[in-house]
Amino acid sequence: MKIVVVSAGLSSPSSTRLLADRLAAATLQHVDAETEVIELRELATEIAQHFVTGFPPARLAAALDAVAAADGLIAVTPVFAASYSGLFKSFFDLIDKDALTGKPVLLGATGGTARHSLVTEHALRPLFTYLRALVLPTAVYAASEDWGEEGLAQRIARAGTELARFTAPAPAPAPDVDTAAAIAPRSPTGAITSVDPADGFVTVPFEQRLAALRVP
Repeated sequence: MKIVVVSAGLSSPSSTRLLADRLAAATLQHVDAETEVIELRELATEIAQHFVTGFPPARLAAALDAVAAADGLIAVTPVFAASYSGLFKSFFDLIDKDALTGKPVLLGATGGTARHSLVTEHALRPLFTYLRALVLPTAVYAASEDWGEEGLAQRIARAGTELARFTAPAPAPAPDVDTAAAIAPRSPTGAITSVDPADGFVTVPFEQRLAALRVP
């Protein structure tokens, strides 16, 4: 299992990368997975070249392939002009339109003030919903004053738990369990019923049922 982390921070070190790393660490507490971090600042030139030439350079192609093949995605951006950064949007503009379909995505954003805290809902969530990703309920925004606060740590922990839950493989059924029967009992005709098939069925013809309803 592999989780890919996309960080759009422009400095090194950056609060965006710090949030991305903490979200990944919170996820790995609950699921055994390999992680790969993609720093978009290192791919800025390649992203621009792809827009101009239509062909991704090798490093960018590898990053796009990694996102497409991931079992789960963590995507974190700094806030610019009350929205995601242009570098962040440009990268996901290059993702194949079907690459994120059904993929669990944990969203994060960083900014200098709490006034931008809804950026995850009015900008990031619509973008990934459009890409048909499975956007997790908890998105994490970290303002400058949030670092070191208990509330941020709790949100990170909750978000990591959610991503782990959606990326963990479903347990295989026991060999002697009939999964179809376990979902709901079914009658001889295949209809779902509350009667246990082991108790047997008595099938009453429909005409006989109608006759029983007639008034003498």
